[in-house]
Amino acid sequence: MTAERLVRDLRHDLDDAGLRGSFLVRDLQSGEEIGIEPDLVFPAASLVKIPLAIAILERIRSGDLDGATYVELQPGRLAATGPTGVSKFHHPVSVAVDDLLYLSTSVSDNTAADALFTLTSPAEVTSTLRRLGIRGVTVRHTLSDLTDTPAHRFDDDDADLAHAIAIAAGTDGHGHRIPQLDVTHASSGSARAFVDLLQALWAPSSIAPETCARVRELMANNVIRQRLGPDFSSDVSRWSSKTGTLLNLRHEIGVVEHSDGQTFAVAALTESRVAAINQPGAEATMARVARALRDQLRSAWI
Repeated sequence: MTAERLVRDLRHDLDDAGLRGSFLVRDLQSGEEIGIEPDLVFPAASLVKIPLAIAILERIRSGDLDGATYVELQPGRLAATGPTGVSKFHHPVSVAVDDLLYLSTSVSDNTAADALFTLTSPAEVTSTLRRLGIRGVTVRHTLSDLTDTPAHRFDDDDADLAHAIAIAAGTDGHGHRIPQLDVTHASSGSARAFVDLLQALWAPSSIAPETCARVRELMANNVIRQRLGPDFSSDVSRWSSKTGTLLNLRHEIGVVEHSDGQTFAVAALTESRVAAINQPGAEATMARVARALRDQLRSAWI
């Protein structure tokens, strides 16, 4: 099948699943790539935890920050909420900066991420990216700001209404009445921008090798693996990734390293027009589309 026909068919698959997306797969050896609207910018949600980890690790590397320093977290002091990690704790806890990196990145703990943001602000994270020559990904707010939307204030029983509001309030140009879903106000990036970031972490770049190695380790230990992981993990491949979720947004970026040496960076950023929290069919479609794009490049190599 030609690449053009494949992309056309995959666009239909996404539409049938109620999704609009920005996808890109790049062979990190050859630079060959294939995508669907790869330059379409989306709110980044928890994908910002990768740039955050880079900025914190760069400060540790330079001696400006000590990874062994303990940070005391008081329940309710940091307003970030989430389904994992310290966000679910009921009692005060002291956690070392280096362990906060694990909680923030591998466990996607919003409270741990905001504890790191108290050490390095969103503006400083973006400044670090620009200093390292990384364009296209912008970090603008903390995780507590991310989840402080009117739609999040609905009870769990009314979650479908929250999603309906998020879906109805957007514009074709990705503006939005909810600032956290407006790409001019929210942390943001496109599939291409995030693939560029992944390439900088997996190939020689301006990012220090020890920083890259640690971020790759954190992504390899990602515990949220139900989205793209089933289609990219196997006994002969290694899938390292990070998810991002906010209301009707479902994202995942990652790198699959095959035992034969071929390595692909993958970015799948999507928004759903279906007002539901749990959409396993949509996530399966995301994975199938991303894998089909990878398979197209891989078949040419093999």
